[in-house]
Amino acid sequence: MHSSHAYPFSRVAFVGNYLPRRCGIATFTTDLCESVAQMAPGLDCMAVAMNDTPEGYAYPDRVRFETAQNDLDGYRQLAEFLNMGQVDLVCVQHEYGIFGGPAGGHLLATLRSLRMPVVATLHTVLKEPGAEQRQVLEEVCRLSERVVVMSEKARNFLGDIYRVPAAKVDLIHHGIPDMPFVDPNYYKDLFGVEGRRTILTFGLLSPNKGIEYMIDALPEIVRNFPDVMYLVLGVTHPHVKREHGEEYRLGLQRRAKDLGVAEHLAFHNRFVELEELCRFLGAADVYVTPYLNPAQITSGTLAYSMGTGKAVVSTPYWYAEELLAEGRGRIAPFRDSGAFARIVVELFKNEAERHAMRKQAYAFGRKMIWPEVAKVYLDCFRRATEERQRAPSRVVLAKAAERFDMELPDLNPSHMLVLTDDTGILQHAHHTVPNLSEGYTTDDNARALIVAVQAEKLGKGGERFRHLAAKYLAFIDFAFNRGNGRFRNFLGYDRHWLEAAGSEDSHGRAIWGLGCTIGISSDDGMVALAMNLFEAALPAIELFTSPRAWAFALLGICAYVRRFPGDTRARHLRDALAHRLHELYRANAKDDWLWFERSLAYANARLSQALIVAGKGIGDADMLAVGLKSLEWLLDIQTAEGGHFSSVGNSGWHRDGPRPKFDQQPIEAQSMLEASLDAYRATGDGRWYERMRRVFQWFLGYNDLGRAVYDDATGGCHDGLHHEGVNVNEGAESTLAFLSSLLAVRAAEASIPEEAR
Repeated sequence: MHSSHAYPFSRVAFVGNYLPRRCGIATFTTDLCESVAQMAPGLDCMAVAMNDTPEGYAYPDRVRFETAQNDLDGYRQLAEFLNMGQVDLVCVQHEYGIFGGPAGGHLLATLRSLRMPVVATLHTVLKEPGAEQRQVLEEVCRLSERVVVMSEKARNFLGDIYRVPAAKVDLIHHGIPDMPFVDPNYYKDLFGVEGRRTILTFGLLSPNKGIEYMIDALPEIVRNFPDVMYLVLGVTHPHVKREHGEEYRLGLQRRAKDLGVAEHLAFHNRFVELEELCRFLGAADVYVTPYLNPAQITSGTLAYSMGTGKAVVSTPYWYAEELLAEGRGRIAPFRDSGAFARIVVELFKNEAERHAMRKQAYAFGRKMIWPEVAKVYLDCFRRATEERQRAPSRVVLAKAAERFDMELPDLNPSHMLVLTDDTGILQHAHHTVPNLSEGYTTDDNARALIVAVQAEKLGKGGERFRHLAAKYLAFIDFAFNRGNGRFRNFLGYDRHWLEAAGSEDSHGRAIWGLGCTIGISSDDGMVALAMNLFEAALPAIELFTSPRAWAFALLGICAYVRRFPGDTRARHLRDALAHRLHELYRANAKDDWLWFERSLAYANARLSQALIVAGKGIGDADMLAVGLKSLEWLLDIQTAEGGHFSSVGNSGWHRDGPRPKFDQQPIEAQSMLEASLDAYRATGDGRWYERMRRVFQWFLGYNDLGRAVYDDATGGCHDGLHHEGVNVNEGAESTLAFLSSLLAVRAAEASIPEEAR
C-alpha cells in the first residue's frame, strides 16, 4: 500500500456510473475508486454517480453526490459541490452515453467550472466522430490535465484525429480482478457442465454483441464435440430492454432451436457479482467475443477473460486485435460463423496449443490486476497535480487586444462591510464568512482606511465611507503604543494585543494610511488625529531595515508632503528613505536582474512606486528613472505570453532559483496597477495607463487560470490563484486590494484626458 502522505492531494472524486447500477462503466468506476482507496488508505476517495432514472440507485456511502443525467443545472451544482468540498483532483470516466446533452456535452458545464486538476479516462475514442462528438471529446481533453486511454490505438487516435498532445496521454490498462489460474474442471459442476467442453460469453446483451454468429457456429462444433456447451451470461442491456424488451434474447433462443443446438446453449439471465463471475470464467475452456463493431476501443469482458487465463476467440475489433496479439488469442473475421467453428474445433483438438495460449494470456493479464492499475493511476494523479502547479493547462483567456474598453464593475463595499465590526476590519474569512479566530491587524485596517478615504474623495458612498474611515482610523489610534512609538499589529477577537510592537512593514503601512488620510480627507477631525499619530510614529521609521517598510512609509510621507510641503522634517525623512531605496537598487541591479534585492517577495511593485513618487516629488531625475526602469522590468517578467498579468508566486523568487508560478495574490496585481498609475502621472506616457488597465483585468479573469478572482456576487475578492484554482476565501487583504485597484482605475479615468487613454 502507498501512504497518502506521498501524494500532493488528499481528496479525490471519481465521476461516472456506480454500482449497483448495472453497466460496464459502473463496474469500472466502482473498481477503480475502491482499488485506489485500498492502495492509498489515507486518501479520501469519493464517488459521483450519474443517474439514468429519476429514482436513482441504492448507492453505498462512497457515493457522495448524484446527478441526473439530463439535468444541466445538476452539472453546475456538481461543480459547485466539488469546488466547495475542497476536492483536490477529479477523475472522470468519459463515455458519451452516460452524460446528458448532445454527445454528452452536459459534462462540459462541470469541467469548465472546476478549480482542481482533472484526469479523464476515455472509454470510447471514435475513429470517425460526428461533429458534436469530436467537439465534446476535444473539449474534455483540453479541460483535463491528463487523459487516460486503455489501448495504443486510442492513444494514436487522440493525436491524429483529436490533436491531443502525446505528452498529455497515459496508457493504463483496463483493470481486472486478481483471479487464480485454475483448471476449468474445478468449477464446472457449479453450472451443471461437468465433463463437458464449455464455451462462454458474458456481458450485457445487445444486438451488437454478435452472439447469433456463435450460435450459427455451434452445429459444426457439436458435430466434432457432442459434449460442448455454450454459456451466455448476462442480462439484456437496460436501454435495449426498455425499448425492445427481451426480443434479442428470445430471437437467439429460437435460432438455436431451429439449428437443433438448443440443448447445447444455456442463457444465465442475471447480473452476477464478481465472485460468481470468476467462477463462470473459471469454468470456461474457451471464451468468445463475436462482436460486430470494429470501433470498440476497450472491453472489460475481454480484459476479464485474459485475467483468468482463458483461450480467447474474438472478432478483430480494435481492443481485441491489440490484446490478443503475439499468440495471446485467436482472431476470426466479423460475421463469419464458419471461422469461429473452425478455430474453436482446432483449440479443442489441440490441448497443448490451448493451454499455451491460456498461460500467455494469464501472464499478460497480471499487469492489469486492479492493485497494479491503481498504482499507475495514483502516479497519473500525481503528475496531473504537479503539472497544474507548474503550468495550468486550462487557460481560458480572452483574446489580447491593444485597447481594453472593458466595463468596470460598480464599487460594491458589501463584503468590506461584512468583514467590519465595531472594532475594525477582520483579517480573514472562511469562504465569505468572517473568521473571528484570526482577529484583526493594523495592516488591514490601514489598507481599509486608504480605501475609505479614496472612495469618499471620489464621491463613492459619501457618508458611509466617512464613517468607515473613522472606524479604521480609530483602530490605528488604538494600535499605537505610545510607550515605544510603534504600532502593534495583531489584535485578537477578544481585543487583546498579541505583541508590544508589530512588524516594520505594518508600521510602514500605518504611516501610509495616515499620510493618505491627511493628504485627501475633508474631515478636519480625522485629519487632526491622523497628524498627531503621524508625527508620533514617524521617528521609528529612521531605524527600520525593511525596504518595504521604507516604501510604504514613503508613499504615506509623499501624500502628506503634497498637502504640507513646508514640513521640513517630513521632507528630510522622505529624501533619506528615497535615497536608501535608490542605493539598494544600485547595489543589487544586474544586467538581467534590474531589482532592489536578490529576490522578489511580496508587494514588489511598491519599491518602484515609492521611488517614482519620491523621485518626482524631490525632482531627482535619476531616482525617477530607476523607479520607472525597475517597474518596467518587473512588469515585463510578470507578463505572460498571452499578454496577461502573471505575478510571481507568493513563496518568492530568488534570482538564482526556479520561479514559482503560484500562489498568485491580489496584492501583487494591486501593487503593479497602482505603481503603473503613478508612473503615468509622473511621465504622461499613455502606455502606463494601458498597462494599468491590463493588470486590472487579472481580477476579472484575464489571468493564468482564466478565472475571475473578483466575486461580483459579494463584492469581495478571492484570496488568490492556486495551481488547482481560485482560493475560495475572501479575506480583508484581497477584498481591499480589489477595491483599491478599482478606485485607482476610476480615479485615472476621471483625471486622464480621453486622448491619452
